[in-house]
Amino acid sequence: MPMSADDLRAHLVEAFPDADIAIEDLAGDGDHYRARIVSEAFRGLNRVRQHQLVYAALKGKMGGELHALALETSAPAEAG
Repeated sequence: MPMSADDLRAHLVEAFPDADIAIEDLAGDGDHYRARIVSEAFRGLNRVRQHQLVYAALKGKMGGELHALALETSAPAEAG
């Protein structure tokens, strides 16, 4: 069963309460999303570590309920 955008947002808000989050359903199927997350939690971290934090926030749902997630992550000062 696919993950709804609301469920995805809930996981991300729980992990990154200060974040500005934008989610786009890329295929209209609830399985392929793009998420842009701007959070202080990412400050000083490289892109790989930022993405690892996002995957951890999804609590094992990546690859199951959520098939594909294109990520754009940054700290507020880095956002463009």
